[in-house]
Order: sequence, then structure tokens, then C-alpha cells
Amino acid sequence: MRIRVVDAFTDRPFAGNPAGVLILDDVFPDDDWLRKVALEVNHAETAFAHRLPEGGPADWALRWFTPLTEVAMCGHATLATAHVLYTTSAHEGPVRFATRSGVLIATPGADGSITLDFPTAPLTPVEVPAALAGALGAEPAGAHDTGPDVGDLLVELADERTVRGLAPDFKALAAHSSRGIIATALADDPSLGYDYVSRCFFPNLGIDEDPVTGSAHTSLAPHWSARLGRDDLTGLQASRRTGLVRTGLRGDRTLLTGSAVTVIEGELLGSWALSGNSLRPPAGTGGNPDGP
Repeated sequence: MRIRVVDAFTDRPFAGNPAGVLILDDVFPDDDWLRKVALEVNHAETAFAHRLPEGGPADWALRWFTPLTEVAMCGHATLATAHVLYTTSAHEGPVRFATRSGVLIATPGADGSITLDFPTAPLTPVEVPAALAGALGAEPAGAHDTGPDVGDLLVELADERTVRGLAPDFKALAAHSSRGIIATALADDPSLGYDYVSRCFFPNLGIDEDPVTGSAHTSLAPHWSARLGRDDLTGLQASRRTGLVRTGLRGDRTLLTGSAVTVIEGELLGSWALSGNSLRPPAGTGGNPDGP
């Protein structure tokens, strides 16, 4: 099987958020094998996809795994998967992915970008946890729960400089949400091409800081669109790698637009051949489940 590493939400290598992408010939192998591949790839997420029969509500089945666990929603690995399908001519035009978060649609743009259609996160104002400022390293101006699909706590900080300067206590931060913390502020200078900044911390998933988080922008979009009075905005995720996400609020759906670049392509030697619903090693491997 061919395996790729794709940098998502960037138009150049070694920026944005890297995701492993594995296009399968058939149904998903067992979860233990998927977790082992994701751990071996060791990026924030690895995406696994296989084609579905024609005539159904979706074209491809898609799942995402961190090095520790499966996640319910992942924007950058969805973008990376769509990029692989388009660049390998495995699919043309809009692609419908069947996922744990429902059917998600990716549409190619004439400029080479890809737009994802995701559910908008429902925002609920909540009290700022008393110990959060100490764990985060800054005092939040307010906080919102982002609902069960995203599972983050979104906190607004005073300004862009504060967001960029955060140095959280990740162990302490893990106690404050089921998935992670989204820290955000208005851009200091919108003439630089972005309206707001964010950083995302997911210690509960084994990811102290995620480089660029598409799913987080399904909550950032409604938050900042309400504040700025515009449906179409651009967010900069100010991680070390950085990345831009163009967001379009469309009621209960949010459009996430970005580019992607394949940086590594190779052959997965530790693969397993599918036989019915069980897994067996390919011929000549000696039957060792831990080796190629």
C-alpha cells in the first residue's frame, strides 16, 4: 500500500499540519492495526480511507487516528485525504466522506485549493475555570464550550501577542476539556491577511500543540463572524509551523478552505492482506504480526 505525508492548510512544504494518508483497497482493517500505523506515522492524525459502492450517500469512508486514539472529527487530515484523491486521479470533483461526524464534503477549487463543508460547532458561553489561567499562562476574557463533536474549550485572550506568547502547563491544561483548549484573539493588523489568530492544545490526545486544526475553526468561525459581522474570514493558527484557514460561516455549516502539499510518498511494508473480516500477513512475511 502507498502511504503519504501531506502538509495541510499550507501551499509550501514543511508548514501547515502534516497528516499521514493511507488509501485502502477494501474495508478498514481492525482498529489495532490502524492504531499501530498511526503510532508509526506519529503525526497529529493519520487518515484511512476506502471507496464505497456507487449510488450511496457517500463516495469514500474515512477515519482518523492520533498516535493514541481515534477522533470524531479532523479537518487537516480530511483536506490531506482529498488532496491525495485529486492528485492521484482516484476521484474527480466534490468528494463525500462518510465519517463519525456524518457526511463531510470536499470540493476542489480552480486555484488548487480545497474547501471542506463541516458542521458548525454550537457555542455555549461558560464560566472560565478558576485554575485555567494558571495552566494556560494568561487570563481568558471569556470561554465557550464547543459542543460534543469538537469537544474543546474556546477561550478568548486579550490580544494576538498574548496568544503567540503562551507557554502552557500541558499536564494541568488536560483537566479543562474533553479534547483540548483553543486560545484565540483578534489579529493585531488585519492588513497582513488574517482576521484572527489561534493556537490549539490537545494534551488529552497526546498532542501538546497542534500545528493547524481545521475542526477548531468550526468554532472559531462562528465566534469571530459574530464579533466582526462578516461570514467570510481568514484565521492564522500561530503555531511554529503556522497555517491559514479561510472560513465561511453558512448557518449550521462552516466552509474551511486551504491548500495542501504532498511531502513524502512511500510503500507501507508492514501492511496486512484482508481475508473476509480477518487479517493475515502477506505471503512471505513469516507470519510475524510485529514485522514487515
